Amino acid sequence: MEGNATHHIASFFLVGIPGLENFHCWIGIPVCLLFVLTLLGNSIIVTTVKLEPSLHQPMYFFLCMLAINDVCLTCSATLKMLGIFWFDAHWIDFDVCLTQMFFIHTLCIMESAILVAMAFDRFVAICIPLRYASILTTPMVIKIGLVGLSRAILMIMPCPVFIKRLLYYTKYVINHAYCEHMAVVKVASANTYVNRIYGILVAFSVAVFDIMLIATSYIKILQAVFQLSSQKARSKALGTCAAHVCTILAFYTPALFSFLTHRFGKNVSPSVHIIFAILYLLVSPTVNPLVYGVKTKQIRDRVLGLFFLRRFLNTKKH
Repeated sequence: MEGNATHHIASFFLVGIPGLENFHCWIGIPVCLLFVLTLLGNSIIVTTVKLEPSLHQPMYFFLCMLAINDVCLTCSATLKMLGIFWFDAHWIDFDVCLTQMFFIHTLCIMESAILVAMAFDRFVAICIPLRYASILTTPMVIKIGLVGLSRAILMIMPCPVFIKRLLYYTKYVINHAYCEHMAVVKVASANTYVNRIYGILVAFSVAVFDIMLIATSYIKILQAVFQLSSQKARSKALGTCAAHVCTILAFYTPALFSFLTHRFGKNVSPSVHIIFAILYLLVSPTVNPLVYGVKTKQIRDRVLGLFFLRRFLNTKKH
């Protein structure tokens, strides 16, 4: 470690899951399984939308954004976690740690923005269907994606900048499986008040603002749906929202639980905090393609069509 108090340490030591070090090898198995399922499922979603012209619609473009974001988010955290769990690769360079932290939190905020965009898509499709094509054009979808990404980058960029200004000269052990913002801030040998307040403000503002926008969209959607005279029409309209609602719950539930227990759960063990932080990053990216594959008829039919067509061609060859 650096002896001079005015310099940063060279690297951090990521513990993994404190108290469960003896089980790291076994914990790595479900983590790896979720990682593989995430890569496979989201790749199928993107490929299916790309190959099927009928799916070249705003709803599925947003779904592709979500799939790509999920793959990037999972890769940014899981590879290092597996290195810790299976190969005892606990050390991580200071700048690499800050880079990982930046990508993880940026992609989490981007995920939330995409969910808001998908709620807006359903609102336009159900509440003002005649203007759907004119409002959600391809350039508009791209702009929405870029605005979401820009917001995420601008909100997270100060975090590594603030951390760079702190002094790390007595502590280097991070009790976490990846470089989470507050976990990195806690090992600083300096006044971290600004870092802590900024981190809480970002998390709180994103969660409250995005959840309010999603809730507003769905209140309007429900009002429009219950004004429909046909039961079949109501079921069809609500059916198009089912996958999105499942995705929202899969993302925000572990996120809010992790945030609340981290801030207020003083009696909750560190291992529980970290397990939920890991689930927060891994469960939603794994569940999303499964939900959309099952709930969305166009995607389900296309995937099954590709699968059975391939089987038919293989059978014909033999």
